[in-house]
Amino acid sequence: MDKNWWKESVVYQVYPRSFYDSNGDGIGDIQGIIQKFDYIKELGVNVIWLSPVYQSPNVDNGYDISDYKAIMPEFGTMEDMDEMIEKCVQYDIKIIMDLVVNHTSDEHEWFQKSKASLNNPFRDYYIWKKGKNGREPNNWGSIFGKSAWEYDERTDEYYLHLFSKKQPDLNWENEEVRKKIHEMMKWWLAKGIDGFRMDVISFISKNQTYSDFPNPQNNQFVIGYDYYKDGPRIHEFLQEMNQNIFEGKEIMTVGETPGVTIDEAIQFTGESRKELDMIFQFEHMGIDCIQEDKWKLKPFNLPAFKQIMTKWQNGLDACGWNSLFLCNHDQPRSVSRFGNDTNYRRESATALATMLHMMKGTPFIYQGEELGMTNVAFSSIDDYRDIETLNMYHEQVVEKGEGKKQILNAIHAKSRDNARTPMQWDNSRNAGFSCGVPWIKVNNNYKEINVLESQKDNDSILQYYRRLIKLRKEYGIIVYGKYDLILLDHNEIFAYTRTLGNERLLVITNISSEKSFFSLPEEMQPLSKELLISNYPQGYEKKITGFLLKPYESLVYKLYYG
Repeated sequence: MDKNWWKESVVYQVYPRSFYDSNGDGIGDIQGIIQKFDYIKELGVNVIWLSPVYQSPNVDNGYDISDYKAIMPEFGTMEDMDEMIEKCVQYDIKIIMDLVVNHTSDEHEWFQKSKASLNNPFRDYYIWKKGKNGREPNNWGSIFGKSAWEYDERTDEYYLHLFSKKQPDLNWENEEVRKKIHEMMKWWLAKGIDGFRMDVISFISKNQTYSDFPNPQNNQFVIGYDYYKDGPRIHEFLQEMNQNIFEGKEIMTVGETPGVTIDEAIQFTGESRKELDMIFQFEHMGIDCIQEDKWKLKPFNLPAFKQIMTKWQNGLDACGWNSLFLCNHDQPRSVSRFGNDTNYRRESATALATMLHMMKGTPFIYQGEELGMTNVAFSSIDDYRDIETLNMYHEQVVEKGEGKKQILNAIHAKSRDNARTPMQWDNSRNAGFSCGVPWIKVNNNYKEINVLESQKDNDSILQYYRRLIKLRKEYGIIVYGKYDLILLDHNEIFAYTRTLGNERLLVITNISSEKSFFSLPEEMQPLSKELLISNYPQGYEKKITGFLLKPYESLVYKLYYG
């Protein structure tokens, strides 16, 4: 397997709207990011993943783009963007931008022309179909709820939108669409960015039969990734993109691919395939929901989680590359979801970080994760801003009469707004995020959980993240070593080894609020050991032949056998 800079990097995702507000309008902006570059650099990361800052009516927080070559005024200007790209060069940090090309905003010039008439040159830029029997063309459901089709009275046809009706899907079968997108990507790369995170990129090739999902229940619209993803031309489209744009360039490409399998991931990321560098798969993100419905909750199951993570570690070991993440702008806060954010917030946040960052792959940190920021529990639906959350609440409470308390409990656990509350910089008003009124409320715990307090505490979650990232830069085995799980069926402990040549690391993490006994298999006993990192101070005296782990205790040892 080739060595690459993006394999050896740690990525920090910045969600601009919630990062830092430089001008007091309550919305984070590009100048706010620039002002916090010292903080990002001190964390030790190599890459910034910048969520969308393009021109947008902001129905889906910037993932509905109306102009790919303009900046949303709330975030600043193109001059601000150029300054940030230059700042990345000065700080030796690379920057990848969100690429949202499965769909645009319905306010994009292309769609405005597309819907104007049946025979205009832009009509085929989007997916238009005649209805059937006075209804939608098929029973496909939008990921944001209800039908994935919107009727246009002027032309008596429906257009496809797998997300909001304000986000019409582009028709990638049209060669002119692909050429326009390729030109736009080249334009951004020429500005100096270092790659793209590609939003739902596996959706761009549709099954051209547009047939109904089978066996719909109660004539409901059905969300089915098997029909949305990996259409017949997906790999052709990505190989064409690679050949026209990526080949010969030292850039990073990450594809968001919901519902992907190991075999499909190898096709996307295999080095000989010349498509993408890595993907985001979400199998582990479904560990706490029932029947792939994120709002239907079930308890976290560690053995099942270990099995999923191990499957992906082994599946892409020789061909492909893993992205490593527990949190992003679409997911709840990891310490609230997988840890204990009340009694063991520091311990569980650092344990989860150790478990993840010591695996093979490129780690992604979502802003505030390095502080142990938690989910938020707003008491009123009026305080939420996420379109997916608001649509679900309306459908379940207003239309179906479900109890508010039950639905709010699900929202408190899974709403995307959990990750979108403002970054907590200090204990001043609005957590130091803005001197104005924030676009979404700040989490009430900001006086205890913030950057300023974390920087003063040598044992804080932030300081631990810095040490983890530093270790990754010092030890090639963390990047390139082979992963092997031990204690598969243990209900509390996640333990594995990393091996590179004659080197071996042992990673032990108790993912539990209870004490748990660890015993190293006899055939793995080393002659000696060296503790590289621990989230409790007593790790140096441990005898790894067998010892009792404290709640959420995590240790990484280098083992010596001769």
